[in-house]
Amino acid sequence: MKAKYTIAIAAIVTIAIILSAAIYINYNPATPPSSAYSVTDDEGYTTEFTAVPQRIISLAPSNTQILFAIGVGDKVVGVTDYCSYPYDFKAWIASGNMTSIGGFATPNKETIASLNPDLIVASTINAADVVTLRSMGYKIIVLDPENVESVLSGITIVGKAAGAEEGASEVVNSIHHTINEIQAKIAAANLPKPTVYYEVWYPPLMSAGSTSFINDVIVQAGGINIFGNETDQYPKVSSESVVYANPKVILLPTEMANAGEAPFYGSVDQVKARPGWDTISAVQNNRIVVVDGGLFAEAGPRIAEQIDAAAHALYPELFNST
Repeated sequence: MKAKYTIAIAAIVTIAIILSAAIYINYNPATPPSSAYSVTDDEGYTTEFTAVPQRIISLAPSNTQILFAIGVGDKVVGVTDYCSYPYDFKAWIASGNMTSIGGFATPNKETIASLNPDLIVASTINAADVVTLRSMGYKIIVLDPENVESVLSGITIVGKAAGAEEGASEVVNSIHHTINEIQAKIAAANLPKPTVYYEVWYPPLMSAGSTSFINDVIVQAGGINIFGNETDQYPKVSSESVVYANPKVILLPTEMANAGEAPFYGSVDQVKARPGWDTISAVQNNRIVVVDGGLFAEAGPRIAEQIDAAAHALYPELFNST
């Protein structure tokens, strides 16, 4: 009888210990809440979130586009002076419906602090500011879009950070679908790939190197970037090197503030008149194509539009009739 009593007591004690452990695990304040999640950005930095952000600041035009595309635009409380899509943010700022946090490369940290953000979406150009803002306790995601795939992964990263994974997935799938359609049409035609010169700046002449997203836009659109072997993102190039490469197509961006209107660096005729450029195939065959500089300046959710515009310029016989 005594043995049975001892066994019963031991069983009760064991059950009590198990229940105590369960209660400790479930209610210990050190245990993160079920809503907690972490996000690793393009720099490999992992940020912990305990709740979905409700006040978001964008430090780059492309990031602003991502936030609105994935459906969290209503949570954006601050943008840069250079953010102009998908809305006229300058007008919003003037009417008090949005706050300017300053320039793209010169964000105002005091203004940022006053907005009390729980998520800041930055880019690598903000490196020094990111260090400072993180030291102030702000949660920051940094994007570094170097090609089409990194643009898409950036959208996914922002979607996870902002609690909009479904919206981000829809945007990414739509972009993939559009790009696949463009590339299928080009592949079916089996035409020679044209060589392309994209003018980023003048003067001095600058183009797009292998690590720029513009290079990948050209490649995805079925072209060969004449400076695609340059390791600099936006290398300075000589006029002679452009002439020597003899591109079949020249893409000339419009001035970003007047997208679709005037060429950024003067008229097409002025480009044709550059010394020695009259020997270039693109000049001789009138294949200098003015593209929307505002569109091509930002590596964001409009990347499929960029590839489509490039494909129209490179293969007018395939796309301009549709």
